[in-house]
Amino acid sequence: MVRVTTDRTAPSPDPHLDLHVASRLDALLDTLLDPATVASSDLVDLLAAICDVPSVSGDEAALADAVERVLRAQPHLDVLRDGDALVARTRLGRPRRVVLAGHLDTVPLTDPPNLPTRLETAADGTVELWGRGTVDMKGGVAIMLALAVELGRPGREPAHDLTYVFYDHEEVEASLSGLGRLVRHHPEALAGDVAILGESSNNGIEGGCNGTLRVEVRTHGVAAHSARAWAGVNAIHAAAPVLDRLAAYEAREVEVDGLVYRESLGAVGIRGGIAGNVVPDACTVTVNYRFAPSQGVAEAEAHVRELFEGFEVVVTDAAPGARPGLDDPLVADFAAAVRAATGTAPTPKYGWTDVARFAELGVPAVNFGPGDPVLAHKDDERLPVARLAVGRDALRGWLLGAPAGGVDSLEA
Repeated sequence: MVRVTTDRTAPSPDPHLDLHVASRLDALLDTLLDPATVASSDLVDLLAAICDVPSVSGDEAALADAVERVLRAQPHLDVLRDGDALVARTRLGRPRRVVLAGHLDTVPLTDPPNLPTRLETAADGTVELWGRGTVDMKGGVAIMLALAVELGRPGREPAHDLTYVFYDHEEVEASLSGLGRLVRHHPEALAGDVAILGESSNNGIEGGCNGTLRVEVRTHGVAAHSARAWAGVNAIHAAAPVLDRLAAYEAREVEVDGLVYRESLGAVGIRGGIAGNVVPDACTVTVNYRFAPSQGVAEAEAHVRELFEGFEVVVTDAAPGARPGLDDPLVADFAAAVRAATGTAPTPKYGWTDVARFAELGVPAVNFGPGDPVLAHKDDERLPVARLAVGRDALRGWLLGAPAGGVDSLEA
């Protein structure tokens, strides 16, 4: 086993990570460490405990430490750590390898915070777990962690060798990504024949993903006292045509390898002005373009520059999308198993996910997780708890080599 540690800033103290939460997580992880009880482990309690350790991007260390403890206790796994990213691999000599990947971080908590998690019953009787991370994407992480303990022990050997990747800094700019860091430092550890990202997809396969481009459209003016506005040029007013073009823009729907990707382009921020009595001499409109994987970053940038011709346009962040990959035989086999188990056919992933990073490595990748992606990042983020066992059983059955429609199902 190898441990690689990179420099990192110690996580700031968090008032929500109290001794009660930490001891509860330890108790559940102790349950996972016991192979005799893992089949009947309570996925709902595990997910709640994982969510109740806040891990907003940059503060993943506590959760990464807990996950590392579980992984290193498994005799069938070789474990590597780089910063707050972990890779655990089986070495069973199988001809093919499946990579299961998920990020540990979340977007910031609400105010007041939407942690600790809580169970609520909806009007239709559905029991839901509410709280930050339940959808994006600790439901997938909980399933991965349970499978990492189970699959590979005697009597539960998977049909393929498995690689589990738990990583940090997914919810922030691409340059900070823990998965990107693993690509740079340990690309061989991510090698595989197919990758499955635990991003929420309603327990169906979402193929590929849209690319993302973020730009700043800047206007300039002349500062002046607001009592004598005629002496200046208002840069915010100069941005009105930018907003007009965005309001009139009609996003495209693009078919790529049988899936129809819906694009979007809109303002996500605007800033300008330094005081309430000064005509602003600068204004910036931040625009985000989510583009179909049929085009690359260069084509997306050219499209945006054409739309804002006559304005200063500065690219601040960009990441390519990924084609569906459903023509790969192993992906097609997984899609058939998921459809037999859950009745869902593959659909496109509209948001950007790390399937794009695996695609750049030449590894076909899809998204498969229990949550509803529409609820990702929302204040009312929540997961119907019954979906956890359904997602786990569908994935586990395929990894164990069960025939389509014959998913191996143990007690949830």
